[in-house]
Amino acid sequence: MKIIKTKDYNEMSLKAASMIAAQVILKPNCVLGLATGSTPLGTYEKLVEWCNNGHVDFSDVVTFNLDEYLGLDPSHDQSYRYYMNNNLFNKINIKIENTHVPSGVTTNIEEECANYDKMISDYGGIDLQLLGIGHDGHIGFNEPSDHFEKGTHCVTLTEETIKANSRFFESIDLVPKKAITMGMLSIMQAKKIVLVASGDDKKEILKKALFGPITPKVPASILQLHPDCTVITPISL
Repeated sequence: MKIIKTKDYNEMSLKAASMIAAQVILKPNCVLGLATGSTPLGTYEKLVEWCNNGHVDFSDVVTFNLDEYLGLDPSHDQSYRYYMNNNLFNKINIKIENTHVPSGVTTNIEEECANYDKMISDYGGIDLQLLGIGHDGHIGFNEPSDHFEKGTHCVTLTEETIKANSRFFESIDLVPKKAITMGMLSIMQAKKIVLVASGDDKKEILKKALFGPITPKVPASILQLHPDCTVITPISL
C-alpha cells in the first residue's frame, strides 16, 4: 500500500484525478469503478476540466459505480445515478450507456445483484477503482459485519451511516435504510485502487483501516491485502 500525504483537499483531488486520467490515457477503453459522496467531488471537477480542455477522452471508457440507495428513482436528486450524471457523466464525453449504477428501483434485487457482478466480469473486471471511506470504515456500502460479503448485495445501512448521510436529505427520516452495493470481491479484484479521504473526523478510522488488524468490523482494512492500493489524503496519520 502506498500512502500519499497532500497539503490539502485540492491537492488530494488533483493527485487522484491525475491517476484516473493517466489510466484513461494509457487504456482509452478502460473500466473505472467510481464512488459518490462529498470527498470525490474535487476529483470529478478536475476530470471534467481536463476533458473539456481536450486532455482526457472518455468516449470509450466504461464505468461501474459502487452503490445505489434502494427505493430511489434515478431522477431523485439524492440518488447516486443523479449524483453521477450531475457531477461527471453529463459534463464529459462519455457514452451514457457505458455508465452503470445499480438500480435502486429493481423488482428483483437478487437478479440485479447477480447481473451487476456478471457485467463487471464480462468487461474483464475493473482497471481502477476509486474509493472513499465512511466513518465506520465502510467502503461502498459494505458496512461493519462479522464477515466480508463477496458479491453485489443488498445491505441494511447502520445508524451511523444513515446519520452521516442525513445532511443530504431534508430530514433523517427520508434517508433510505437499505442500499445495493458492490461486494468486496469486485473491489479487491480491481487492478488498481485509489482511496481518497479528507477531514479530521476520518483520522481515527483511517488509521484503523490502514494500520490495524484486517477485520470485517473495519471493512476498509481489507485494502491492506491489495497489491496496488494508493491512499491519497491530507490527514496526518
